[in-house]
Amino acid sequence: MKYFAVLFCSITFSFSVIASEEGHEKEDFNVSEMIMHHVKDAHEWHLWTLNDKHVSIYLPIILYTDEGLKVFSSSHFYHNEPSHEGENHYYKGTGPAEGYAMFHEKIYKLDDSGILHFEGGHVHGNIKPLDFSITKNVVSLFIGSFLVFIIMFTCARYYKKNGSVAPKGLSKFIEPLILFVQDEIAKTNINEKKYKKFVPFLLTIFFFIWINNLLGLIPIFPGSANLTGNITVTFFLAFLTLILILVNGNKNYWGHIFAPPGVPKALLPIMIPIEIVGIFTKPFALMIRLFANITAGHIIILALISIIFINKNAAWGALSVPMALFISILELLVAALQAYLFAMLSALFIGAAVEESHH
Repeated sequence: MKYFAVLFCSITFSFSVIASEEGHEKEDFNVSEMIMHHVKDAHEWHLWTLNDKHVSIYLPIILYTDEGLKVFSSSHFYHNEPSHEGENHYYKGTGPAEGYAMFHEKIYKLDDSGILHFEGGHVHGNIKPLDFSITKNVVSLFIGSFLVFIIMFTCARYYKKNGSVAPKGLSKFIEPLILFVQDEIAKTNINEKKYKKFVPFLLTIFFFIWINNLLGLIPIFPGSANLTGNITVTFFLAFLTLILILVNGNKNYWGHIFAPPGVPKALLPIMIPIEIVGIFTKPFALMIRLFANITAGHIIILALISIIFINKNAAWGALSVPMALFISILELLVAALQAYLFAMLSALFIGAAVEESHH
């Protein structure tokens, strides 16, 4: 059944892209622009385009400006006639958004003449207010967190009600995964006396990444957001691992950093900075690995669908859609694999920080 679901989602996605391009047949199809539009964050959740009419969920824009807090709908920016400054086009706000403009999902304040200035293809000279808006990725984060919350509390309520019995329903599926994270990830990589302390963190991060990876593969609401392919999100997840390493690092861990055993004292001025840099390169690798793998998968699927529009012939769908379907099925494996790798490497780094001396 899951393969039929993936096929349906792939075909639905291809039709949605075709529909979104129907109103722009006279323009050359820009592959990179289309891909970046779908991969990057946005202030709206686009659902579909039909007969040149866009149907979207417009998200709230929250700006802190010189005039105080401004809260209004993103509909005051989207789908208006674009203003042009050379080759760059941007959308001026209307109503409560008047005096502001949106360019590549960034909001700027217009000058006294109501113009957005550009230099080298970038906005130059216009003030950028603090943006606390509820974007597409933020909504996706709420949805993913809510699903994790519901799944875990449903299982907890089942065991609280029935005690230590054979699991049924959702618990039958989730319990082996919880035991896998506890025994194969936490216990294997962290000191047997200390691993239980970190199991809640590892479980949360595993299910959060996995569920949001799966949501990102669904091309229609409530999926399609590239949350785990957002460098800010992966940075924060890696930062949490770094905090746990720094807070729980014992005397043995810090001793290996500031006084590496077996290293001549003459080499310490070289080795200590290298060891300090190593503290940060580990979570940095976590951040980049998750970001790059998830984003690459989305880009490949979108690029394959783009073959239809590059060749301007729907018959190419017979090639691109099956290939996109194959990659989508592969991404189901990648979604779980990346969650496992992030949790496993986090456990490995934490385990190195709490490991006791063998001497």
